[in-house]
Amino acid sequence: MTSVYLKYFETAVDGKTRRCRFCGQSYSIATATGNLGRHLSNRHPGYDKNGDFATTPVVQPVTVAKKPQALVKMPHVELDHFNWLLIRWLTLASLPTSTLEEQWLRNSFKFLNQSVQIWSGEKFRAVLCEVYKSMKEDVRLIMEQVSSKVSITLDFWTSYEQILYMSVTCQWIDANWSFQKVLLDICHIPSPSEGTEIHYVLSKVIRLYNIDTRIISCTHDNSSNALHACHKLKGNLDSQKVAPFCYIPCAARALNTIIDDGLKTTKSVILKIREFVMAMNLSSEISEDFIEFTSAYEEGNWKFPLDASTRWSGNYQMLNVAHKASKSMETIIRKYEEQIDSGLLLNSAEKNVVHIMHKYLEPFYKTINNMCTNGVLTVGLVIFFMDHISEMILTCKNSRQNSDWLKSAAEDMATKAQNYCDQVCNVFTYMTAILDPRIKVELMPENLNLESYLEEARNHFMNNYSTSYFASITSTYTAQEMDDGGSASFAEEIARKKRRASMNSATDELTQYLSEPPAPIHTDVLEWWKVNSTRYPRLSLMARDFLSVQSTAASPEDIFCSKGEEIDRQRFSIPFENTQTLLCIKSWMLGGIKVKHKLTEIDYERLMELAASSATDSSSRSSEKKQK
Repeated sequence: MTSVYLKYFETAVDGKTRRCRFCGQSYSIATATGNLGRHLSNRHPGYDKNGDFATTPVVQPVTVAKKPQALVKMPHVELDHFNWLLIRWLTLASLPTSTLEEQWLRNSFKFLNQSVQIWSGEKFRAVLCEVYKSMKEDVRLIMEQVSSKVSITLDFWTSYEQILYMSVTCQWIDANWSFQKVLLDICHIPSPSEGTEIHYVLSKVIRLYNIDTRIISCTHDNSSNALHACHKLKGNLDSQKVAPFCYIPCAARALNTIIDDGLKTTKSVILKIREFVMAMNLSSEISEDFIEFTSAYEEGNWKFPLDASTRWSGNYQMLNVAHKASKSMETIIRKYEEQIDSGLLLNSAEKNVVHIMHKYLEPFYKTINNMCTNGVLTVGLVIFFMDHISEMILTCKNSRQNSDWLKSAAEDMATKAQNYCDQVCNVFTYMTAILDPRIKVELMPENLNLESYLEEARNHFMNNYSTSYFASITSTYTAQEMDDGGSASFAEEIARKKRRASMNSATDELTQYLSEPPAPIHTDVLEWWKVNSTRYPRLSLMARDFLSVQSTAASPEDIFCSKGEEIDRQRFSIPFENTQTLLCIKSWMLGGIKVKHKLTEIDYERLMELAASSATDSSSRSSEKKQK
């Protein structure tokens, strides 16, 4: 029997091969006809319906020898230059060194340029450690030059490896009345990671930078372990009788906790709104429709993507969407019911809750926005804000017109607010607050504005800032009196009169300062003191010390806004071997400290110029080749 497939193949003259009449593919004469059929089915579907096919012998393609092209020489990449740029990338992106051990990434670099040679992961870790040591020494030298009092702030987090870390940041005001801060270190807190361990590690950092005689305050993250550590630190510093020291809670974290209590009753509603907002953020079609509907319904202007974070900024944005654009929200959900669950539609009770809570929290939103945008957030200004918050909470709690669920939420918020006020109500924060020219005594909360605190502030000013100028004079006269057998007693009496007159003058500085009306709230505090330091030469020294005290342990923006979520994700995912080096180097680089490897400064601006020049040369050579 003759196979039906054979008519589609032509037998060669030598009788050893068969060639497909469609494509010219050759097969051995011994090839099974089943394989020929599969060739036809796979390569020429519908071959049996095509009718005629080529009966002429298929012409074999002729291979034309081409003139070999000259290889394009890739631009040479300096080994160390390229790896130092990778270190900058790792550092600023907070990526572990293991990122560069991924073979696919190394191959990608090789694909772009064959001359690239990447250090091993071990080499990267070793270099980062050396850079960390060199830059840390520069930080130590910077701290040696600080002549005024300094404050420190503590921030804590736990990594994916369940290791607790603490960052220690130092703040001060320099002689030009500019606010300065620098990260001192990021430390691993050993197990069991409680107050005793925190105090031990913190004390090591303070001794390393030799600031134990200059440290005036510590702002912590409000955790019980940090509170315990600060209490022990105060005991140690007080025993040395060097200078007064105080620890205060973080106002931003306290306020965040207060607000969380208020949002508990609306948590389920906010979750529904967030799911709706996330769906809009993912679809340009839906977001554009939302903008059109809000414009038609006159429900405000919206810019995408909307903040859908779980921070305060995101939570308030959810309430804002449902409060101001409820019609548009409902229209979008009904229009895109296949993409957005109809269960996200808010019922009348939920809408009512949104409107009530939005109205109640609007002053909180304005306060937090002011905190996040204020250049120097002084303790005095924060106490002023927190007192206002406390008053609003109490008004809500005591109002008969409010719903029981809102009054219950206000009661929990009031407890947290009172706890914060109790911790900051002391003579130290009083002195810090009155030295803010916007606050003074007039805007001081009643529970802090005590006559006894004012008297203690006067005494502290007299004892620490009025007599320092005359200490050297006193010691000189005493030495002369001893050498001369009492012949200098008359001169000493004159000196004492001068000192008493100067002390009275100093007292008048504080009296004169407090007698003047407060400066407007929008006043730049440091600029005010810079201008008025000649009027208050001694009081300005005290202000320079006390205004360095921080009201928050971390930036308010990091606590309240979506930016903080990104920081948390980065810190959480960095392994133990890289956490200290990467995060410290990143902070120091962003703070303007030059990157150093041992004694060599790494000039990244120059490296970037070389890289750009190399890329430009490569592009030019490629264009010339194409033109030829």
